[in-house]
Amino acid sequence: MPTGAIIAIVIVAVVVLIIAVVAGIYNSLVKLDERVNEAWSDITVQLKYRADLIPNVVETVKGYAKHEKETFQMVTEARSASMGAKTVKQAAEAEKEMQGALGKIFAIAEAYPELKANENFVKLQSQLQDVEDKIQAARRFYNAGAKELNTKIKTFPTNVINNIIGHFKKRDYFEVDEAEKAKIKDAPEVKF
Repeated sequence: MPTGAIIAIVIVAVVVLIIAVVAGIYNSLVKLDERVNEAWSDITVQLKYRADLIPNVVETVKGYAKHEKETFQMVTEARSASMGAKTVKQAAEAEKEMQGALGKIFAIAEAYPELKANENFVKLQSQLQDVEDKIQAARRFYNAGAKELNTKIKTFPTNVINNIIGHFKKRDYFEVDEAEKAKIKDAPEVKF
């Protein structure tokens, strides 16, 4: 076999190998990106489900605590913010507001024993707890996917290929803000 033919075969093999590696890396980025998109979709589905439950909780509590208009307004505003969130950061902020508003609703419920015993309220409370658990699981799944995608985008040789393609972007984590992190980090002081 002539030397020119061998060189041509080697060049073709190297080009095919490079194309295969680039295609493999690109496809792995596509899969990770879609996994993160799916995880974000799961979060939004759970947030929507919870937002759909909120009016039922508010109406049930309103029947017992008609004078708590400020709290009901806060819940309504938090629900609107949650439904209108478009980015991970906006959703995290809306979540913080929603948690505070729901906390106030359940604090009101504590003051009304007949409300706490109401079958509808108990059922709604159980459904909300279930959806909160699902939101937490969806957040963990999303953050794991975001971490994997972000790591892959930053590591060699994927970072080189992504810089050339420029298609895949770093994803934000869905996490609590700095003030909330500080509260979690510092254990509460118990005094008797």
